[in-house]
Amino acid sequence: MIAGIILLAISCSCSGNKQKSIELNSEADLSGLTLSTAVGNYYEHKFSKRSDVKVFAAATQADALQAIRQGLADVFVADDIEIPERTLKSLGLKVAFYGEDLFEVAYCVKKGNTELAGQFNTFLASIPIKDVIEHWTKDGPEVPDSYAGHSENPQPLRCAVVSSLDPVCYVGEGGKWMGVTPDLLTRFANYLGRPIEIMLQDLGGALTAVQAGQVDMVGGNIFITEERKTFMDFTDPYYLCHPVFVVADHGKRAHIGLGERFRMNLIKENRWKLITNGFLETIKITVLAILIGTVLGIGVCAALRSRRRWISSAAGLYGSFIQGTPTLVLLLIMFYVVLASSGLSASSVAIITFAFSFASSAGNIFNSSISTVPVGQTEAGLSLGFTPYKTFTGIVLPQALRRGLPLYAGECVKLLQSTSIVGYIAIQDLTRASDLIRSRTFDALIPLLIITIIYFVLAWLIRKLLNLLLIRK
Repeated sequence: MIAGIILLAISCSCSGNKQKSIELNSEADLSGLTLSTAVGNYYEHKFSKRSDVKVFAAATQADALQAIRQGLADVFVADDIEIPERTLKSLGLKVAFYGEDLFEVAYCVKKGNTELAGQFNTFLASIPIKDVIEHWTKDGPEVPDSYAGHSENPQPLRCAVVSSLDPVCYVGEGGKWMGVTPDLLTRFANYLGRPIEIMLQDLGGALTAVQAGQVDMVGGNIFITEERKTFMDFTDPYYLCHPVFVVADHGKRAHIGLGERFRMNLIKENRWKLITNGFLETIKITVLAILIGTVLGIGVCAALRSRRRWISSAAGLYGSFIQGTPTLVLLLIMFYVVLASSGLSASSVAIITFAFSFASSAGNIFNSSISTVPVGQTEAGLSLGFTPYKTFTGIVLPQALRRGLPLYAGECVKLLQSTSIVGYIAIQDLTRASDLIRSRTFDALIPLLIITIIYFVLAWLIRKLLNLLLIRK
């Protein structure tokens, strides 16, 4: 069955979409069409106000661009710097027209952090910014970094980027961040004599993170708007961009074989390392959350079985709160509110969040499993002279484990699957690794197929190991 699904996905991905050619000259020609763009950006808000235009808001720019190739949308809109001609040509796309709007692009910092903004403005005035941008956008000569190599302050410059497209910002050879935005941020960190940390976040999450002080700067084609000025400060603009509207250039898309697609997604630029790094991050979060959550779950179980009513009621309320709150919402609350000023890494926050969530489920499973053991078993053990402790560990617990372990294994698998949301707080797990690869290759099938297989194997191993434990014990 799995093999059939894989073959069906491959055949569907290899088949082309027959679409009618579209000729556009201005925004007035968009009437009656579906326009794709990334969720939360300026273009989504602007065109959502037009009743004659349907907006397809994708999670990322790469997905929005892929929507054109799949026939889900007619037109794609982004900033002109984000989509170089070489990328469009390789994807069988073309520029329909450039919009008349003109936007100032800058970096944003926390409201009131005029010192950092002033330092960046001074730095910006000291470098040939036009040459740096043309190196990435027009394959111009590389500009030497005159500030490199004199790190003096051990405190890293924490930066969030909201784009994962060449040439603005992307992961290149060896997992190194490359493009206009990482180049400028790295030069600025060297100018300050500080190391740099770069993380990828969605636009809303990045702007929230800079307001909370979790990152120092946010970049990636951030428009300066009056609304944003009320919540954060901006550096001087370093680029002026126009919107570009892209449509399919039918007949110009080259067919790529399956073998070449695997090479492009895994071998080229050692992109397989993104998968392995994401795999290790997923394993780390899953295993630690299960271990900590199991210990906490034992405490929750004990509280639920407590004879003190207020303790059992508090445990029940905790379980109801966890079960009634989506895991993603809980993760965002912990990261951006509860533990925002704790200094903990995003991975640590994820482990804590999933551990608390898992503890509620595990505690209920333990409690239900113990309750299914007849009371007569306990009475028989006590009548034979066993202590309450030996009665529980020697008679009740083995029967409870046999009943509860399958449910416990299911919760472990559910936790593994839930870790796929940690990309929302800038953790590069398996799912985010797939996103990074897709943003470079614009091929959805191979990266998603690979992580699907990995998740399936991990879930199977979890169930298998716990079943073996049940058989042995």
